[in-house]
Amino acid sequence: MLQSTFLNRQALFLRPDPSRVVVRPFKLSIEPRDLNPADKTRANLIVDRVLALDDETAESLLAEVLENFDERHRNLLGTFEDRAGQMEEAFSAHADFTEVQRQLVGAYFLHEYSFEASALFNPSIVSHPDQSGVPEGSRRIVVSLRAVGEGHVSSLTFRTGMIGADGNVEIEPTARLASTPSVDLRSPVPLGENVELSFSSQQHISERVIFPVTPNQSNGIEDARFVEFTDEGKRTFYATYTAYSGKAIRSELLATRDFISFSMTPLEGAAARNKGMALFPRKLEGRYAMIGRQDNENLYLLYSDDLHRWDGGQVILGPKFPWEFVQMGNCGSPIELDEGWLLLTHGVGPVRRYAIGAALLDKADPSIVLARSREPLVRPEPSEREGYVPNVVYTCGAMRHNDQIVLPYAICDTFSNFSTIKIADLLRLLDG
Repeated sequence: MLQSTFLNRQALFLRPDPSRVVVRPFKLSIEPRDLNPADKTRANLIVDRVLALDDETAESLLAEVLENFDERHRNLLGTFEDRAGQMEEAFSAHADFTEVQRQLVGAYFLHEYSFEASALFNPSIVSHPDQSGVPEGSRRIVVSLRAVGEGHVSSLTFRTGMIGADGNVEIEPTARLASTPSVDLRSPVPLGENVELSFSSQQHISERVIFPVTPNQSNGIEDARFVEFTDEGKRTFYATYTAYSGKAIRSELLATRDFISFSMTPLEGAAARNKGMALFPRKLEGRYAMIGRQDNENLYLLYSDDLHRWDGGQVILGPKFPWEFVQMGNCGSPIELDEGWLLLTHGVGPVRRYAIGAALLDKADPSIVLARSREPLVRPEPSEREGYVPNVVYTCGAMRHNDQIVLPYAICDTFSNFSTIKIADLLRLLDG
């Protein structure tokens, strides 16, 4: 295989950890039983039972809950209070209640969710916003990953680490706790909601988990393709991702400058109805540029004056070689090299075996394909064929570091690892 001659696989694996949990709302039907408005909802009945407890019993029960769960979560009593605040309708039939009773009600309408119990895959990689104290030639990094738990619900989680001057990657230990953000603002837009989220700056990045927070995302935030975008000296980390409602998909855009505060916005336009969009790291001739796939088969180049609306597009790459006959897609944002834009791609071949390839686009006019890989750069090794979805290797974004490409990639939609490729070796393998 081509890959064995120049791909440096590192013995660094990011695997799903079922012990990492967050607390999520436990929801019950709000319809009155038997459709009789005089009947109470199940939620009301649970509240009735909790508020019927005498003070001593309620305090003892709350203490027991805290003993069981407090060390597994940050500020658990505050979380109970927040959940109770969402249950005002269920409290409305009661004249008064104690703080302990209210906190207990919040506890009854939460459950633990093991957000990465099943898979930790489809990574992307960008520079960490804080590069202070980094040794010369090295770089601090943030790796984003798609985490999957019960019910195949996808969320977004992070790891931090360092790339050494030689390209060796080290990932920091994961925080013991995991937390979801506070939702600071919701505003309706034609295609859903804009939301603004924030975490505490005291939380390690690996503790921060972005779980679905809108109806469009209710069944998953999938395959975030992060890019460090620079415009007029300002740096923003953007990620295009797929919002999945359980019935429909749409492309959305996440933005952050510090990985503490985030905004999430649905993308508009015909080109945003599919998945797999990836933003160029800077404007081209004063316009935003994107690689996307609109027809489930070919890659398109798109331009827009509005970061949040994408229409039209020009086909620049389609299936050509046997390993990509079924379809093509991008594997993250284009990477700027002296020689042009390096675009990593994925192809699907016989028995739906995935592989990762590459193309080189003209720097001034990315619609011009200068070269592409005749054979895959990465395909499943015999040891990489078993998992949740067999015969898949996939990445949502690599980065340049010195004279190498650092490529995190997922195996069988289950776990992730890292490899490096010398840029000079990679370019020699691309055919004109």
